[in-house]
Amino acid sequence: MSFNLTEEEAALLVKLARRAVERNLKDGVIISPPDGISENLQEPRGVFVTINAIKNKTRRLRGCIGFPYPIYPLARAVIEAAVESATRDPRFPPLSISELDHVVFEVSVLTPPELIKVSSPRDYPSKVKIGVDGLIVERGFNKGLLLPQVPVEWGWDSEEFLCQCCMKAGLTPDCWVLQGTKIYKFSCILVIELEPNGRIVSVDLREEGGFKRLKEILETE
Repeated sequence: MSFNLTEEEAALLVKLARRAVERNLKDGVIISPPDGISENLQEPRGVFVTINAIKNKTRRLRGCIGFPYPIYPLARAVIEAAVESATRDPRFPPLSISELDHVVFEVSVLTPPELIKVSSPRDYPSKVKIGVDGLIVERGFNKGLLLPQVPVEWGWDSEEFLCQCCMKAGLTPDCWVLQGTKIYKFSCILVIELEPNGRIVSVDLREEGGFKRLKEILETE
């Protein structure tokens, strides 16, 4: 089933992420989704919340955590992921309340991951579209995920993307060519705060040229 967000719904998700983090940092509570939200925002969806420190229009990762699979209603998933990103990303110290005016929030609403089926592992790169697909690599108990925007930001081709996702899973870079490794792909609707508490834009990366449009928006800011 096709899934879309209105501009109002998309903006609400980013505002909800920021509000959830602010309340949690101030008094330790986990807020509830607001009353009267659309049914669309009550449907279970996979979601990631990314927090970026911003200085002189340069963005630097400050936290990113989410849920690859649709286990929570979307609004609830955004709240939970936002608080986790701010306080429990093991790569960074917890966000401080003083940083809130210097970070921007980014919400990625995911399509359900789909197993990529190939006759040979060497075919995987041809099945991955840079700027459209995110990846999950799974082997045994190891699992790693990279969002669709990551390879574009780093200038990776599809083979490098696969290698990097393997390393994110704690595996060797060439693990994707081994029998028994499972590769899943997904896409997302990306909702970005352009400046702290500022304008919010959304881009559907499932659409042709979606990431190009996002880049143009960011470059004009």
